[in-house]
Amino acid sequence: MSIIYSISTTPSEMNAQIIFANLKARPVRTTVSVLAVALEVVLIIIVAGLTEGMVTENGKRTAGMGAEITVQPPNSGIFLALSSNTMPVGLAPKLKKVSGVKAVAPIQLQINSGEGVETVFGIDPKSFYAVTGGFEFRMGRLFQTPDEVVVDDVWAKSKSANVGDMVELFGHKFRVTGIVQPGMGARIYLSMAGSSALSGLPDRVGIFFVKLSDGAMVKQVMAEIRKILPGYTLRDVHEWASLFTPSNIPGLSAFIRAVVLVAVSIGVLVIFLSVYTTITERTREIGILRSLGASKVFIVGLIFQETLTLCLTGVILGIGLSFLVRALLESAFPTLPVYITAEWTTRASIFAVLSGIIGSLYPAIKAASHDPVEALAYE
Repeated sequence: MSIIYSISTTPSEMNAQIIFANLKARPVRTTVSVLAVALEVVLIIIVAGLTEGMVTENGKRTAGMGAEITVQPPNSGIFLALSSNTMPVGLAPKLKKVSGVKAVAPIQLQINSGEGVETVFGIDPKSFYAVTGGFEFRMGRLFQTPDEVVVDDVWAKSKSANVGDMVELFGHKFRVTGIVQPGMGARIYLSMAGSSALSGLPDRVGIFFVKLSDGAMVKQVMAEIRKILPGYTLRDVHEWASLFTPSNIPGLSAFIRAVVLVAVSIGVLVIFLSVYTTITERTREIGILRSLGASKVFIVGLIFQETLTLCLTGVILGIGLSFLVRALLESAFPTLPVYITAEWTTRASIFAVLSGIIGSLYPAIKAASHDPVEALAYE
């Protein structure tokens, strides 16, 4: 490879010309390296985005109920999907008598695992509306019989369901009578009678949503409820919603770290292989540079600059591809939210650059250690 420089060419311009000439001379290897870095970035951003999206969306739907307090069975976890219908619905009148309580909505919880895990609410419309303010219907009406359901528009889109369609839940057929705006705890709603018939647990519920007449009275009301329901799990809904982060979910942070480690390892290995092979092919070129007075530091710096160019190009491509992948996922699976955050985009970019530096470290040192005479004689 030969590059002709004008007398006015600065050292930085000369370095840039060498770097881009080398990258252009090996288009396949350059493309593979850039795609490897982009894949690393996409893998980190999308996996983190999926976990962040699912957990955060769950918290938002819980907070969207409009209640200030939840009452659950003793030792209940933060996920409604893990709660059991063991509380008598008759506790609702007792809760409503507590000073400061405006409305109480008993909810029977069902988990539909036919296609993924979906939380289904069995509700009493009157009490549910008193707490939430009611559904905002996109189309249709509220269910009137036990074999009718209301779904939110995200679920309807994911199943291509319209008002009047029959859908299968828990091995039974239900008619969709209404499609509502999302954000009220679940995506599917049955009558309490319909839910009880499926669960075989009449007059039993898994959670009470409690709305207060004054939102500033949460602590006082919770203290009063604990007196009449000792041992039950009580939560401030706003504090509860804030717990829905990957760091608060056991095992989820470890899973994300494992994915990041795998992604970074892929990046390191690909960059190492690419740079090492390139250095071997450029032994004579490096010998010429050394014979012209180039120092070891200059050679190492030149290789690092070339690697950094590859990594930055891969990062930009990876971020762009992440948004494309998110659009494709949300189009194919509307109930699967993907949150692309600035935090994880930055982390993915840093990890990609670090993997490039680590992967090129040994090849750069090896290149700088070449003896000029031996390098010139290399075939």
